[in-house]
Amino acid sequence: MQVQIKHLFISTGHNYYGRHGKGAMDYAIEEAESIECVAGSGIVGDRFFDYKPDYKGQITLFDWAVYERVRDEIVKGDLHPRAFRRNVVVEGVDLNTLIDKRFSLGDLELTGSCECAPCYWMDQACAPGTHEFLKGQGGLRARIVQGGELASGVYDLDVLGGV
Repeated sequence: MQVQIKHLFISTGHNYYGRHGKGAMDYAIEEAESIECVAGSGIVGDRFFDYKPDYKGQITLFDWAVYERVRDEIVKGDLHPRAFRRNVVVEGVDLNTLIDKRFSLGDLELTGSCECAPCYWMDQACAPGTHEFLKGQGGLRARIVQGGELASGVYDLDVLGGV
């Protein structure tokens, strides 16, 4: 199937992860023209690069259609896709169907680990009600099996089998 990579993001630090009871941090999430993905490690320059061995969230993906629904139905106004703090915003695939699947995306080969479950911070980052709305559609955490470069544009996404 063909999918479109709409946005790519990296951040050097954690705004919400591990911050329960401490308040959010203020690390920018930067839009990138391309990202370099390293097998077993993550995205060069991102906060989760070499986070820990076999980390299930070396790269995170978010569905463009879900972003549009949050923007239109919850926020009801201006919202940039960076608010979700996922690395890849993609259009054209139900990301939940990639859980426990090995798949290719351009030159990359990934394994879908699990849903990237939303946290309560989404109510602060977007608008009240976002956390509840995103349950079951918070994105996909994946491991990088074969690395390479990823840029915005149209790609073939092929499911290669189970993990």
